[in-house]
Amino acid sequence: MKRDTLERHTQIANDTMYYIYTHIETHISIDELSRDRGVGKFHLQRLFKEIFGKNIHESIQSIRLQKAANLLLTNKYSTVSETANACGYSSHSSFIKAFTKRFGMTPKLWREDGYKAYSYLILQQSKSAMESMADFSHITPEIVKMPVFESYYIRNQGYNVNIKETWQKLQAWILSNDIQNYTQIALLHDNPAITPLNECQYIACIVLPKGTRVQSSRLPMFKISNGVYAKFDFKGEHGDMLRFIHWVYHEWLVASQYETTTKPSYVIYHKNNFLSNDKRFDVSFYLSIRF
Repeated sequence: MKRDTLERHTQIANDTMYYIYTHIETHISIDELSRDRGVGKFHLQRLFKEIFGKNIHESIQSIRLQKAANLLLTNKYSTVSETANACGYSSHSSFIKAFTKRFGMTPKLWREDGYKAYSYLILQQSKSAMESMADFSHITPEIVKMPVFESYYIRNQGYNVNIKETWQKLQAWILSNDIQNYTQIALLHDNPAITPLNECQYIACIVLPKGTRVQSSRLPMFKISNGVYAKFDFKGEHGDMLRFIHWVYHEWLVASQYETTTKPSYVIYHKNNFLSNDKRFDVSFYLSIRF
C-alpha cells in the first residue's frame, strides 16, 4: 500500500474513532459514518479494523460497556435501564445480555461490589502492579478545563512493558527531526481497570507547540479531546500507575459524586518511566468528568 494511501486510511479511521467517543450515547450509523467520510461502508469497516484491530460495531459496544460499568458505580440512584439508555442502548434486555457476556455478571451484581473481584483479576495480570505498595489516599485532584491536543502518535496493543519500545521509536523520531519543544502524552483508549491488559490500546503521543507541524511520512495524527478533567499529579514507578488507575476509578470516582465520560483518560509525562534511567515517572493524570 502506498504511504499516502495508508495515511489517508489512518486519518479516516482515527476520525471515525473520535466521532464514536464523542457521540457514544447516540445511535451511530455505519452508513452515515461512511457517507460523511466519502468512502464505502465495507471499505470503512475494513480500514477501521486494520488500524484498531476490531470492527466498528465491536468498538462501539466496548466503549458503551466501559461507560456503563463506570456509570453503574457513580450514578448510584440511576436504574439499570437509565444507565443502558445513557450508554446508547435502546433495549434493556440487550444491554443486560451484552453486559453479562462482557463482565461475567449482571449489572446488578456488578453494582453490588462484583466490580471489585473483576478488577482485582485484571490487576493480577501485572506482576509489578501486584508488588506496588503505593498509597494514593493523600492525592487531591484539581478540576481543570483542557483544550484539544493534536498529536503525532504510535499505537501500542496491550498495557505492558513493550510500551517502552513504542516510546523509543517516538524518541528516535523526535531526535531525527531535531524537535526541541514537545509534550509526551499517553492516551488510554481503554480503561485498564476493567479491560484485560493485553486488549488495552495505549497510544503514545507527541504534542508540539500550537501552530507547529512536522512533515512526517511515518507518524499519523490524532486528536485528544477537550473538556473538563480531574487532574491528579503524582510520582512513582511502572506498577504504581496501574494501581493508581484502579484507585481513581473504583475508589476516588465512586466517592466523588462525579461521573466520568466516554472520553479516554490520558497522562502527561513530566518524566517518562519508559525512557528514564531510574524507571520512575512524574505525571499528571487526566480523567474526563462531569457533575
